Amino acid sequence: MGLIATLLGFVVTLFILLLIARMVLDWVSLAGRGPYWTVRARRLAHAGTEPVLAPVRRVVPPIRAGGIGIDLAFTLVFVAALIVRGILFSL
Repeated sequence: MGLIATLLGFVVTLFILLLIARMVLDWVSLAGRGPYWTVRARRLAHAGTEPVLAPVRRVVPPIRAGGIGIDLAFTLVFVAALIVRGILFSL
C-alpha cells in the first residue's frame, strides 16, 4: 500500500504544480500579451486542470466583489490537493 500511496502522492504533486503553473500563466496573460509559448502553456495548464475545477465551480460559484469575481473553486481544489498529498505521503 505504501508504494501505491507514494506514487499517487507524486501524481497529486504534479497536479499541484500544474495548478501553480495555471495561476502564474493566468496572471501573465492579465498583464498583457506574452510570447507565444505562454499562450500554448496556458492552454496545456487549463486542459490539465479544468476537468477537476469545472465540477467544483458548478457547486461553488465565484464570489462577486464589485466588478471582479473571486474564484473559490481554484482555492478549494488547491487546498484539497495539498491535504490529499499529505495523507498519501503519510501512508
